[in-house]
Amino acid sequence: MIKISKELKAGFATLLILSLFYWGFTYLKGRNLFDGGTYTYFSVFKTVNGLKKSSPVMMSGMNVGSVTDVYFIKDSEHFGEVMVEFDVDNKITFSKESKVKIQSNLMGGSYMVIVPTKKGDIAVSGTTFVGGVEPGALSSLTNKLDPLQSKIESVLEHLDSVLVKTNHMLDQETVGDVKESFASLNKILTNLEYTTQKVNAEIDETLSNVNQSTENLKVFSDSLSKVEIVAISNKLNNTLTDLNNITSDIQKGKGTIGMLAKDEKLYNNLEAASKELEQLLRDVKEHPKRFVHFSLFGKKEKPYQEPKEN
Repeated sequence: MIKISKELKAGFATLLILSLFYWGFTYLKGRNLFDGGTYTYFSVFKTVNGLKKSSPVMMSGMNVGSVTDVYFIKDSEHFGEVMVEFDVDNKITFSKESKVKIQSNLMGGSYMVIVPTKKGDIAVSGTTFVGGVEPGALSSLTNKLDPLQSKIESVLEHLDSVLVKTNHMLDQETVGDVKESFASLNKILTNLEYTTQKVNAEIDETLSNVNQSTENLKVFSDSLSKVEIVAISNKLNNTLTDLNNITSDIQKGKGTIGMLAKDEKLYNNLEAASKELEQLLRDVKEHPKRFVHFSLFGKKEKPYQEPKEN
């Protein structure tokens, strides 16, 4: 078995620590050694607006790289201009005609933005872009607040002049008139309050009368509900039952009315008897001597003859 000396182990540990340190340093700069290679690009700016190393490079809202170096250009042709070197993930492609800008956030930090375009060829590593600076959100807000500030100052000046004129107008006589006006207004409000209280009292009295009427109506309704409607309904039902029984007996031929309604022979006999009685009464009227006859000399009794019907 091979023995590893302590010196070799210490060397391996030191190498590992240095590798981790380098990886962490590059990661903090925005580069990840395990993500694959990157392409390096350059951009020229007249001002970088606080941009520094390790500032992020954004495209379409995503972090695609980081700034690796910022330095002045020593060429006399670009005197005073700043060169920015930045790395972008080699999986990200964009055109040579794309624009590179520097923007600022509300916290004052700056970052680079690549605005891609479909025109032109694909940019290769080492391509130099002409950069520009866009005003940040704080600068835009300041630019918008400047006109508002001037308007506020103008309004304050006008307000100051109005106050000065008001002070001149408010002399002793004017103050007295104002006090008198407030006193009149106070008197009007007092009268209005008294009228309101009176109206409220009348409304309360009216509502009380309405409540009393409602209570009386409720008492009347309770009295009406105590009427023996059930007893009356039962008596009416009994009467209807008796009437139904009488009608049923008549239909069955029970009783005198039932016999008259159902016995045809009895009806015919009654009708014949009625006719004979009618004839007898008629004969008595027309020939009373036949029925009231005094015979002093022994006349024969005339036989009865049935009267002839007209």
